[in-house]
Amino acid sequence: MVSATEPRLFCVPPPPADDDLGARWNPPDGAPPGPWTLDSAYRYCERMATTHYENFPVASRFLPSHLRLNVMAIYAFARTADDFSDEPRFEGRRVEALDRWEQLLEACFHRDVGHPVFLALRDTVRRHNIPIGPFKALLTAFRMDLIKKRYATFAELRHYCLHSAHPVGQLVLYVHGHHEPELHRSSDEICAALQVANFLQDLSVDTPRGRCYLPEEDLVHFGVPREDLLAARPTRAFKDLMAFSVSRCRSMFLRGRPLIRKVEPGLSMELEATWRGGMAILQRIEDLDYEVLSFRPTLEKKDMAGIAVRALFSFGRRFIRGEV
Repeated sequence: MVSATEPRLFCVPPPPADDDLGARWNPPDGAPPGPWTLDSAYRYCERMATTHYENFPVASRFLPSHLRLNVMAIYAFARTADDFSDEPRFEGRRVEALDRWEQLLEACFHRDVGHPVFLALRDTVRRHNIPIGPFKALLTAFRMDLIKKRYATFAELRHYCLHSAHPVGQLVLYVHGHHEPELHRSSDEICAALQVANFLQDLSVDTPRGRCYLPEEDLVHFGVPREDLLAARPTRAFKDLMAFSVSRCRSMFLRGRPLIRKVEPGLSMELEATWRGGMAILQRIEDLDYEVLSFRPTLEKKDMAGIAVRALFSFGRRFIRGEV
């Protein structure tokens, strides 16, 4: 039962009375049984974060040291759930694993759970007053990945981003103490833009796997048959579609940019670099004349160095003007 001293954000439906989450050790991810202290639980999450390559901001030099472990706990939750949806070892039990993970999530908002990820996550959400909503949204996105491979409209694709992308930025803002709706709306635009840019970047990877994140309404409007995508034919119609898609994504980045000026310096630098990285991917796609059906465009080390330098100079100008 939630005590009267705990924030209302933790008032989620309690697990059933006969719940056996702590009675036997059978976690869906195969985590060892421990025993776990809070310190060892955070170290477990840290090891998970530092051995994966995704762009979740767990290793950023701009992240304050006192927040680093909290971000890693969030990453460990999301990384494991993502593994349930696409790692081969979970084939045949993906839905069951995600359901079990959600049970553990709900339980940790009420009491200590003897799993390292949820022991660290419980401390994180209590420390920063984080609601359960973004975590559940991520699980919804992973479930959508199991059954949905195409999107009829861009609005439908944005609905997917509502669950897959928005929560990441929201959780980062919560950890930094930002609960302001205005900041969260700007963050949603940047995170959705990053997701869409990634979809455009990964066309050569997703298409052979039967996934298409180019909305059907856009394919029809520009006259791009699905057969051209499967055959990796970069026709004039396809390039026109890509030019439109890149322009739309760039507009999303621009709508979210005001967030960078409204947060503390460390987070502002992280957001500046992330924002510029996403914009650079769009520029790279344009520079390749949209030839992305048989080749995945990436940023080289010199590109990343240039992004870091430009982000630093941009931050410096704003600092001199007293904007941060």
